[in-house]
Amino acid sequence: MKHIVEGLENRRASARLGGGQKRIDAQHARGKLTARERIDLLLDQGSFEEFDMFVTHRCADFGMDQGEKTSGDGVVTGWGTVNGRAIFVFAKDFTVFGGSLSETHAQKITKLQDMALKNRAPIIGLFDAGGARIQEGVAALGGYGEVFQRNVLASGVIPQISLIMGPCAGGDVYSPAMTDFIFMVRDTSYMFVTGPEVVKTVTNETVTAEELGGASVHTTKSSIADRGYDNDLEALLQMRRLIDFLPSSNTEEPPEWSSFDDAERLDYSLDTLIPDNPNKPYDIKELIHKIIDEGDFFELQEAHAKNIIIGFGRVEGRTIGIVANQPMVLAGVLDIDASKKAARFVRFCDCFNIPIVTLVDVPGFLPGTAQEYGGLIKHGAKLLFAYAEATVPKVTLITRKAFGGAYDVMSSKHLRGDVNYAWPSAQIAVMGAKGAVEIIFRADIGDADKIAQRTKEYEDRFLSPFVAAERGYIDEVISPNSTRKRIARALALLRHKELENPWKKHDNIPL
Repeated sequence: MKHIVEGLENRRASARLGGGQKRIDAQHARGKLTARERIDLLLDQGSFEEFDMFVTHRCADFGMDQGEKTSGDGVVTGWGTVNGRAIFVFAKDFTVFGGSLSETHAQKITKLQDMALKNRAPIIGLFDAGGARIQEGVAALGGYGEVFQRNVLASGVIPQISLIMGPCAGGDVYSPAMTDFIFMVRDTSYMFVTGPEVVKTVTNETVTAEELGGASVHTTKSSIADRGYDNDLEALLQMRRLIDFLPSSNTEEPPEWSSFDDAERLDYSLDTLIPDNPNKPYDIKELIHKIIDEGDFFELQEAHAKNIIIGFGRVEGRTIGIVANQPMVLAGVLDIDASKKAARFVRFCDCFNIPIVTLVDVPGFLPGTAQEYGGLIKHGAKLLFAYAEATVPKVTLITRKAFGGAYDVMSSKHLRGDVNYAWPSAQIAVMGAKGAVEIIFRADIGDADKIAQRTKEYEDRFLSPFVAAERGYIDEVISPNSTRKRIARALALLRHKELENPWKKHDNIPL
């Protein structure tokens, strides 16, 4: 029996080496960790339980049956824990056939996806691969299709996270695209459907892999990736942090962690956050950090559509999703990119029972031909749709401007906002005073004194929160210093909220 056990350990040791020490050294030389090193950093120490360590490919074409078959077939799969909570994980092993996907490689992933769905636990994919294994042809493509189908079935049921840590091309990009979050490692990872060589052949464009699909592109221009990190270590540690904000499935409540930050805390610095000049910007992040527990904010897509901010925080130890207009960028206006960014985040929060806190300072939608030709109407409707269908607790605070249709869109009472607050500095109207007066009192435009008088009248009558409060559209006008306390109380009130939409197979959001 002893020699049998020794044989098992030898086989395990061989499997753990993947493509061999030479390829492992090459991986390290590129500044990248191996698949198993990444899993060890992601999961709690000693918690990883591996599946299918000894699986090998079955391809006999192009001499594949003549070469040495490496155990694992280019992907490491299994489960473990992150701070004690079960997580399923697969990691592409670039040292084995460049991490390319074969039929058996895909079967390992789909088996893990099925287990994650049955056990209602998040799944994290670590990508570092060269696409489909060409020698296997349609069998590899079929494998991709099986993975894609499971991505769709798991969507909205369990959190799915993709971490791009090396090349990711062809079919390998579509699975991450259907997951909830995508993160990248700067300078060592990239994503594209077709590589620079194909682009050169088809369009005659000369472009590098980084310029075509690096983290700098996908975190700023395309918005494909939610964040970029400087190295493997930082990325993996941040994934552990993100998991702590998320419930394990759509049937669970968000996790609750101990907090030492008093929910009744008052912050008098907020009384002077809003400038006296209504056109002067301020940083909404200051407000975010001062109302959440210990200022711990996990921001998403911080480099894209900076006029709106999204991310996770906690109040009284429980996760909340935050959506906030950012006056520092384009005055916080809603445009195509901001609408899409926030809409997807709102829908994620609604999928996973995460209450949404919306901080409003929005002068309207961005005008111009570029926005209209780009479909601002439909893209803006995505955000409206997302808020309107959401049944999770929704707490809204208007800090300053809430003009035009953007007032409605940003989680207003009319879209079933549960508790809607405003600061005394809030201005809620169809538009700003200057534009409104020039339309209503066209005949007086040449008379500066009259226009000034009319402007003051309009400001006194409409540019305050009390008109909306009189109609019940605002539940309470609150002191800025009590914002954390009031939001905490509202969230506590709504903790057991129940609301169901009419039955439907699924909605038809304006895509």
